[in-house]
Amino acid sequence: MANLVTRRLGRTNRQVTTLGLGGQASIQWTAEGIDPVAIIEKAIRLGINYLDTSNIYGSSQENYGKAFKKLGLVPDTSNYDKKLRESIFLAGKTHFRTARRPENDRFRTDFSEGMGDGFKTDNAVDDVKRSLSLMFGDGKGGYPKGAYLDSIQFHNLNTFDEIDMLFEGFPDTSQDRPWMGALAAMLDLRDGTNRSGCNSDKEKLVKHIGITGHWSTATHIYAIQRDDRRVLDTLLVTMNPSDGQYMAHHHNAVEVAQAADMGIIGMKIFADAAYYHKEPQFSNTPADVYYDVGSEKLPSNDLVQYALSIPGISTVIPGIGHIDDNPEKCQVSQNLKAAQITEPLNDSDLKTIEEKVSAAGKHKANSYFQRSAIGLTPPRNAGVESDTSMPMLGRNAVRVSWDTAYAGKWAIDRYDILRNGEVIGTVPHTPQFTRDRFVYDDQLDMDANVNDYKYKVMVEDKKGDRVESADMTVI
Repeated sequence: MANLVTRRLGRTNRQVTTLGLGGQASIQWTAEGIDPVAIIEKAIRLGINYLDTSNIYGSSQENYGKAFKKLGLVPDTSNYDKKLRESIFLAGKTHFRTARRPENDRFRTDFSEGMGDGFKTDNAVDDVKRSLSLMFGDGKGGYPKGAYLDSIQFHNLNTFDEIDMLFEGFPDTSQDRPWMGALAAMLDLRDGTNRSGCNSDKEKLVKHIGITGHWSTATHIYAIQRDDRRVLDTLLVTMNPSDGQYMAHHHNAVEVAQAADMGIIGMKIFADAAYYHKEPQFSNTPADVYYDVGSEKLPSNDLVQYALSIPGISTVIPGIGHIDDNPEKCQVSQNLKAAQITEPLNDSDLKTIEEKVSAAGKHKANSYFQRSAIGLTPPRNAGVESDTSMPMLGRNAVRVSWDTAYAGKWAIDRYDILRNGEVIGTVPHTPQFTRDRFVYDDQLDMDANVNDYKYKVMVEDKKGDRVESADMTVI
């Protein structure tokens, strides 16, 4: 398919096809009679240039490696096609949160026993090298000079504690620090430096760094806000018509990531096949993989185009169960055709697709991977204090400040500031992608007693729903 539609992947400034190739489905859980290498080859030959995999996807990386050898994507080989390699955005993942830790001490989300492929990895740096060996090297730890990942992503982040661990030692990379979060080391692998002490050969093995997750949109927002130096370039996040039934990513992490100019990749667009033939649960065998092209009730093209119509989404990465010489029966061909949209679906079209999902009884399909809905929340961490930083002639200054509310199904519109129950001002909502707080400065007469006043911050969404903070008095 010539002249595929592409979109800018945020501040990576790379152009990626609107359909990428997910690293699971038959590439990970391969049924008898299915050739995972042929799936990868077909996707690349059709022009798909965003490729996804992970160190915990079983044989996925090995299958990529076999395809890469056939397609001439392995550096330092006689058939190496450097131009083709540079056209591809290859995104790997690590589940490690650390790059260094005290001996015999572990962070609970680390995996150190490998995945049955002969590797024993102890930290995120090992994981990157494992990926390179499996996809470009000998599969035993060696990899050729010039091998790299276009992105390494911190996989499946769920808690604020995990984010704190990632940022341990960033940017203060003291060599005697007993714990070193993975972020500082990945920056060394990006820049060819050894500030963390974890890249002694000063190799350049990754080009970009990203984060992923299904469960907690609040965790994604926290990671983006902590990233003062803007080194997290991408967000991989679930996006499908059931999103609004849960603590939605659409008007929370996706809007924040877009405001930070991150590239955003949509996953679980078919709810990991829970929209089709299986119960809502994570896939783990070939029997969980879906081999048809959509269904009569839920056409796959609707679901592809739904995710691609969410502002900020650059590409989507469904898993592929089956390819076929007949384009009508080929998941790659049909999904790619559906992804060739230059204008997003309108709100009415999106609502129609959501109603189709509900009519098919699939509106709760995200229940096993996305946090339950909590609705519009009050503005967080609201506080009020006497403002001595901006003295005003003849006036008493009071500063009200708060952090973003979390949106429910609808986007947040504004914040109203109340003094003794009366609205005294309004602050428009903008996605809070830094740790800078929303503020409103109230001015009182000089003879006023600030302790006589109670303040609240009330958030309102686009539907008109409102939630107030608790009463606050000046401290």
